[in-house]
Formats: sequence, C-alpha cells, structure tokens
Amino acid sequence: MERVDAEPFTDGGNDAVVRLPGQRFPGVLMQGDSLHILRSDLAEVVEACERGDLGEARDSAGRLLAGLDAVLTRYVDALQAHENARP
Repeated sequence: MERVDAEPFTDGGNDAVVRLPGQRFPGVLMQGDSLHILRSDLAEVVEACERGDLGEARDSAGRLLAGLDAVLTRYVDALQAHENARP
C-alpha cells in the first residue's frame, strides 16, 4: 500500500476536507459509516417514490439535501479559510 501526505483543510471528523498530492482542489474524506448512512437516506427516497408516497419522498429528500448542504458548507468554509478558489 502506498502512503501519501494529505494536506488537511479541516480537523478530522466524518467529513474532513483534505487535498491529496497533485490535486488542485481538496476533496471531502467521508467515513465508511457516513457513506452507508448517505446511501440509506437515498434508498428511503427511492422506496417512497416506488410506493407512490410523495410526501415521505419529499421529507426524506429534504433531510438528505440538508445533510449534503452541511457537508458542502463545511467544504466551502474550509476553502475560504485557506484562501482557495471554489471548483
């Protein structure tokens, strides 16, 4: 396994912002359990749509969007704190 030094833009956590060598922009390092939760949340939206329960689909999608917005906000804040342009 190759080891690389990553440049941290935020502290650790479930959605750390880091830049890998050779990359212009940093990325979001998501923990495996957080990725599983994200996938499960999206599956709830799909299942509600399949049942025709648009109200539940809308609610589930809203929660999913709020979670992704929080990750995006953390990403944008980290870029601004390090005076990096957004992609």
